[in-house]
Amino acid sequence: MDFMEVIKERRSIRKYEERDVPEDILNQILESVQWSPSWNNTQCWEVIVIKDPAIREKLQGTIVPKNPATKAIVAAPVLLALCGKLGTSGYYKDKVTTKFGDWFMFDLGLATQNICLTAHHNGLGTVIVGLFDHDKAKEVLAVPDGYDVVTLIPLGYPAKSPSSPKRREVSEFTHHEKF
Repeated sequence: MDFMEVIKERRSIRKYEERDVPEDILNQILESVQWSPSWNNTQCWEVIVIKDPAIREKLQGTIVPKNPATKAIVAAPVLLALCGKLGTSGYYKDKVTTKFGDWFMFDLGLATQNICLTAHHNGLGTVIVGLFDHDKAKEVLAVPDGYDVVTLIPLGYPAKSPSSPKRREVSEFTHHEKF
């Protein structure tokens, strides 16, 4: 599959087939996180791989009502929880160095994109879930202090793929020399 095709065809998948994700593909997805760029190579991410249905059910209870991804948390055979180490990315000698403070959200966004594109390249679907009770999820997953659960990503074979949403033309968001 051509790289731009991977980018253009990736969709948020909320319905999954009842089919296991092969370990070699899961490992390739995790390797894509390993090679994600990060601030000063801090690699501030931790990934929790959740296959246990009981834990996925507990995490489903953290999802905000009416979130369209609620069922995907338990329907997908694998759920990835991306956690970020606080106070490292965007810091130098324990001091924030950017206008935007802790940079871990940016780094985890890059890792999340790698996960989603690698999954799609391998015929799997994902949806990025960010609307949930992060503190409850942290408790369910026994995430230690100094780390936060940032996103949950259901992972599996798509039962159906939605069509592409309308996108802005490149000329609508591109500026040359000045805004």
